[in-house]
Amino acid sequence: MSEKILEILNITKVYRSKKNETQALKGVTLDIQKGEIISLLGVNGAGKTTLSSILGTLQPPTSGDVLFKGQSIYKDLVRYRMALGFCAQRSNLDMHFNVRDNLVFTGRYYLMPEDEVQKRADELLREFNLMKYATFEVNALSGGYRQRLMIARSLMHKPELLILDEPTVALDPGIRRALWESIRGLKKMGVTVILTTHYLEEAEVLSDRVCILHEGKILLIDEPHNLKKQFEKANLEEVFLHLTKEDVEEVPVVDSAH
Repeated sequence: MSEKILEILNITKVYRSKKNETQALKGVTLDIQKGEIISLLGVNGAGKTTLSSILGTLQPPTSGDVLFKGQSIYKDLVRYRMALGFCAQRSNLDMHFNVRDNLVFTGRYYLMPEDEVQKRADELLREFNLMKYATFEVNALSGGYRQRLMIARSLMHKPELLILDEPTVALDPGIRRALWESIRGLKKMGVTVILTTHYLEEAEVLSDRVCILHEGKILLIDEPHNLKKQFEKANLEEVFLHLTKEDVEEVPVVDSAH
């Protein structure tokens, strides 16, 4: 039986200004299983970036809770953050450090023993085919290799849970597919991956389950092959286009957990 690593309980998020109020999330409830790759899908404004930023502790929810291994993350944010890796959409690598030193600095930030820092940095350089670029400055890397470094850096402290926010956006198809292999490798390492992506093919290939958000609510959660069979579509993109044309109130929420 699958083990829950994260429980998202009735999360709402309201953005307020002097003149306007926008409800980005409207009671989102979702369980994430240990060791799975789950994709958050939705059109712009659906709420997926807001949800991933809440799970990444970049902002708090307006209401609701997030449980990590049965305990609210807000009771001990340090504990949760030590178990969490976050790879942002835009590069935020330190340009003053070379490739290897970006990893080493991260390990020290997480208070890893120095011998473990050095060993782990070398492991990740090999894992992501970055060893020959170890002494390169970050700005000398191509977009694809920068993205590999960002994923490697987010794994430096051996997190149990990893959030990847649009990890392959604006990359060439060949580089994107190479990164898919790296993401598949994370599952083999036992890492739970939450992936936000606009690429439906990417979600279909990588995901154990997909969660489709629409106007701040969950339309459904299921395995890609189940969705294709249920809606009689050839691929996940056709399913997505069909669902997001429907009124959110008319589509029942289906959650097929492991």
